[in-house]
Amino acid sequence: MGFVNDVVPISVTGRSPELDELLTLVARGDETAFERLYDRLIASVFGLIRRVVRDRAQAEEVAQEVMVEVWRTAARFDPARGSAMSWVMTVAHRRAVDRVRSAQAASDREDRVARMGGEVAYDHVAETVTTRLEGERVRRCLDGLTELQRQAVTMAYYGGYSYPEVAGLLKVPLGTVKTRMRDGLVRLRDCMGVER
Repeated sequence: MGFVNDVVPISVTGRSPELDELLTLVARGDETAFERLYDRLIASVFGLIRRVVRDRAQAEEVAQEVMVEVWRTAARFDPARGSAMSWVMTVAHRRAVDRVRSAQAASDREDRVARMGGEVAYDHVAETVTTRLEGERVRRCLDGLTELQRQAVTMAYYGGYSYPEVAGLLKVPLGTVKTRMRDGLVRLRDCMGVER
């Protein structure tokens, strides 16, 4: 994950008034503040998630999900209850644990189906239908992105390319890829109707 190499992780201990202020501005919809917050926190977020999830590609995906969640739910941050760093890291840890549990549940389902002699359980069929419907919805929302945003998001999430690889393939600077991804993910969030 190239963007992590560009940023030095900051300490998760102690309080940073600057981060608290940035998160407060993000809660008001300030995209510039979100950019700065993203750049300051992504390495620490990724590091925490990587320790829980272990798989680098999964950790990259979860880190992006966390940052989208931070953008959507920044208004829930209460500086009186803790620092911005601890709030974001709590979100990251929760998402990482959810991903591990989800992977374990999928593995358990596959084991049950295998023990049943290959019969497909009802919940598996319902899950497959739900997944297909969600996939169609995502495709429609992807069509609403600019061509450059769609290329970056598609290459990273469907092609499995890291940000530096996407930058190399598109022949654009890494910062441009990060901006396209962030803006594309914000537009996808809005299209999918996810509340902030």
